[in-house]
Amino acid sequence: MNFKILKEAFKESIPVMMGYLVLGFAFGALLVSKDYPTYYALIMSFFIYAGSMQFVTISLLTAKSSLLNAFIMTLVVNARHIVYGLSMLNRFEKMKVLKPYMIFSLTDETFSLLIKDDQQNKYVSFFISLFDQCYWIIGSLIGATISNIITFDSRGLEFSMTALFIVIVIDQIKNSQNHLATKIGFIVSIVSLLIFGSDNFVIVSLIGIIGALIFKRKDLENEYE
Repeated sequence: MNFKILKEAFKESIPVMMGYLVLGFAFGALLVSKDYPTYYALIMSFFIYAGSMQFVTISLLTAKSSLLNAFIMTLVVNARHIVYGLSMLNRFEKMKVLKPYMIFSLTDETFSLLIKDDQQNKYVSFFISLFDQCYWIIGSLIGATISNIITFDSRGLEFSMTALFIVIVIDQIKNSQNHLATKIGFIVSIVSLLIFGSDNFVIVSLIGIIGALIFKRKDLENEYE
């Protein structure tokens, strides 16, 4: 272990830092605005650490949702981790005692940094993952603390993760020719909304999208070859 490894990991993680500090801030501020204590931000960011699911968790807590509903929502929202997580198993297997944390800390953004170099030093990979979670924790604590000190209108903060995914979709559209995945997402969501209404369409649409993507897997693979 040396300073060079830490320096390399920090340098690689800077792009995620710029996003996680802002999004973490929004999460912490929104959580406190719903009358939850600041330490909830620390606990959730330390143990859940699931970006969009943490925003959803605020809604679940506020609505006093059942454990079953929370379980289903979490499973569906985070189902995408199964897809890219499987591609990292062989690599994580070689990291031995670091493997459990690497699996836990694998987010969309961290994956995008790790996948760039298959021969990356395992400690560099570990510290990239650790730094990314630290950025999220720091951002959420700053947001929660400031929201406790300064009263401000928090309306719209819950849209921050939605905005992030909109940017991701736009980038996907720019780098794709057929836009099959995007079309599936839009069509299934709109149909689910029309049939089940605004209060019940989210879980149904997510399940439908996952099913449609699995069904059209070969076409999607051809699109990105």
